[in-house]
Amino acid sequence: MNPLTTSAFGLSDRLAAKADPALIAGDEQHFAAIARSLDQAIAELSDRLDAARRAPGGIGREAMERDMEIHRLSGRLRALRRFGLDLCLGRVVGADDPEPVYIGRLGLTDSSGRRLLVDWRSPAAEPFFAATHASPMGLVSRRRYRWSSGRISDYWDEVFTRDGFVGHAALDDQSAFIASLGGNRSERMRDVLGTIQSDQDAIIRAGSRGALVVDGGPGTGKTVVALHRSAYLLYSDPRLGQRRGGVLFVGPHQPYLAYVADVLPSLGEEGVQTCTLRDLVAEGAGAAVETDPEVARLKSSAKLVQAVETAVRYYESPPTEGMTVTTPWSDVWLSAADWAEAFEAAEPGTPHNEARDQIWEELVTILTDKLDGDISPQLLRRALLHDEELTGTLNRAWPLLEAADLVGDLWSVPAYLRMCAPWLTPDEVRKLRRADAQAWTVSDLPLLDAARQRLGDPEAARRRRRHEAALAAQRERMAQVVDNLIEAASSSGADGDDGEGLVTMLRGQDARVSLIDESELPTADPDLLAGPFAHIVVDEAQELTDAEWQMLLLRCPSRSFTIVGDRAQARHGFTESWRERLERAGLDRIDVASLSINYRTPEEVMEEAEPVIRAVLPDANVPTSVRRSGIPVVHGSVAELDSVLDTWLAAHDEGIACVIGDPTFRATPRVRSLTPELSKGLEFDLVVLVDPEAFGEGTAGAVDHYVAMTRATRQLVVLTSS
Repeated sequence: MNPLTTSAFGLSDRLAAKADPALIAGDEQHFAAIARSLDQAIAELSDRLDAARRAPGGIGREAMERDMEIHRLSGRLRALRRFGLDLCLGRVVGADDPEPVYIGRLGLTDSSGRRLLVDWRSPAAEPFFAATHASPMGLVSRRRYRWSSGRISDYWDEVFTRDGFVGHAALDDQSAFIASLGGNRSERMRDVLGTIQSDQDAIIRAGSRGALVVDGGPGTGKTVVALHRSAYLLYSDPRLGQRRGGVLFVGPHQPYLAYVADVLPSLGEEGVQTCTLRDLVAEGAGAAVETDPEVARLKSSAKLVQAVETAVRYYESPPTEGMTVTTPWSDVWLSAADWAEAFEAAEPGTPHNEARDQIWEELVTILTDKLDGDISPQLLRRALLHDEELTGTLNRAWPLLEAADLVGDLWSVPAYLRMCAPWLTPDEVRKLRRADAQAWTVSDLPLLDAARQRLGDPEAARRRRRHEAALAAQRERMAQVVDNLIEAASSSGADGDDGEGLVTMLRGQDARVSLIDESELPTADPDLLAGPFAHIVVDEAQELTDAEWQMLLLRCPSRSFTIVGDRAQARHGFTESWRERLERAGLDRIDVASLSINYRTPEEVMEEAEPVIRAVLPDANVPTSVRRSGIPVVHGSVAELDSVLDTWLAAHDEGIACVIGDPTFRATPRVRSLTPELSKGLEFDLVVLVDPEAFGEGTAGAVDHYVAMTRATRQLVVLTSS
């Protein structure tokens, strides 16, 4: 960025009064200082990043810390380059200090240490978002900027005391803010940090202990709160940092994740893992929807997920008969009690496939103790690996298992399912049986996930053995190299008499270890979604089944959650309270915060949407809209679809529309085509519903209808075939 040579303000002629130097001269000077500091900060960060990249990689913790520093520097540099002056959201003036405090996406100081921008997540920035006329939090005035193409296209002021009027403010009764709510939408969620409201900010800044439910109807900013809360918690709560597990953000579907993809990076936070529930399991990408509602209901039970434990334990029974083990030194009797002792060596909580190695090592120890003489456990271990009777017995008693095979057996072997889930009726067991045991559905994913977590990777033990074998081979080669060097050095008289010569150094154990390059040994890519995470944020949480909640609880031992949803948008009904629902799923320490102001959907749309959801859920949290668009809801015929879209596109150079409910409609660059379910969490300038009565009957149909209607930020058109 070049030093600021033009005004940071690009106000239109209709806003000429706001360009009065008495109102903006102080801002202009401050933005010039920000521009200079940004140039300096970008140059310094670039130098530090280059130096970090040139630094030796190291190994272990040293390598990890170097990578984390590179990631941190890269993220901050991207944020500074991405925004420039529009890092600044606005300013506040306090009653005790006439100097404005400017609030930014990131904190920024100049070379003298003067604070130019306060990070929006810091306590000092809270009044910018949270102050109201009822509780001004010590403010005299507040100014919010609207940025377009790197310049301020508008700003609006609020005053909280009589002194705030004098020379500080261009008042507009928040009309600019209200107008901004109806601005054009795009393929990505627009930046709204500068317009966070006090009710939203209070939830964003709430503590992270326990589970916080954010309940709110369409347009209340639940998703905005969830995303900004993710960034805030990582900044403010050291217990949630990457070294403690970090934050996982779970969205309802891939179109939603694509829609919100820019939000966290725009907040200066790139360390949050994002995913859908499907992404947590390898089979999720290809899983179909369960077609039989009764089968889906049975598999939604947390109790059935817990049956996985019984299914695994079936394969963890020690042999009940002893055997003679033949070794190169002598034959040894391995009794049933010895087998039981070895099986008890598996440490609690160790995945099944990894625990098998612990059992094997205990068997080696038991047999070593039984042999007379000083026999190396390493030599005995090698000998035992060639004992097919011993290894075969262990393999049958504690086999390596695949999660897919284990769960597939539940659906294909009725006796196995009855043993693992004895509460199922014979008819329910028959319903769960299927011809293709591994034709996975979404309802299978919680069981597959529980099985994989309980079993561990069957390849892990094999990789570990290959790793240890490669390490041993390297040690052997390095030992030979050292011996050759010692022999050569000794014959040439290189060793000195002070004990610190070359031969003495090479004979040291540290030297032999340092010559081994573990970076060349085979390793597996880590599963970034396996957890554990310090905090999990779940959006559209009203749709999760008890079984799906188990997938998340497994990944968050601290039970620290932000749970965002709307009972009125649950397709399969939600008759319980949030507290009842979550306690049944396994959570405790539950607080509920409610959002009731609709900032997105105009009154004209909500007036038609409210009766749709009230018909099936009379106590639905239907929010109150803060604005009218002036555009009535239009009803027409499906035959008018092309005409409606052509007329809208011709009248609007910007913005995005969506056709919901017509699978034959092919999307264009500015017109999406979605099912009601996949539209959840998204928003569009124009929404065209096609035959909403065909969305379905009962709760699911009404919810789909309600959700689809409330995606509109400006105009709703409803087209029917009759």
